[in-house]
Amino acid sequence: MGYLNRPRQPGFSLLELLAVVTIIGIIAAVVLPRMTGSTDTAKKNMCHQFKGDLNGAIEKYHFANGTWPTSLNDLRHEDYYSDEQIPVCPMTKQAYTIDPVTHSIQGHNH
Repeated sequence: MGYLNRPRQPGFSLLELLAVVTIIGIIAAVVLPRMTGSTDTAKKNMCHQFKGDLNGAIEKYHFANGTWPTSLNDLRHEDYYSDEQIPVCPMTKQAYTIDPVTHSIQGHNH
């Protein structure tokens, strides 16, 4: 009988907690795949931007020196690329390389 006379304590019932956990699980199942997809898209766009920047620096080097750079390090030492470090592909983490025939960045067609 003492149990019935006790004042009700504040807090959530088990049913309320299960409902909240279920809702959070559903939201996570919908949102997480979209977030990872947008991350991959951002990395692809960043790779495309890096390639464009480096190809522009290669052309600048050619117009200034009359020869094509043999490696991307030539761009850094000659100050044709404004960043201190030549970027790597954000998708594969591999370094960009110059195609000796086309004199542009090769590969990385994501």
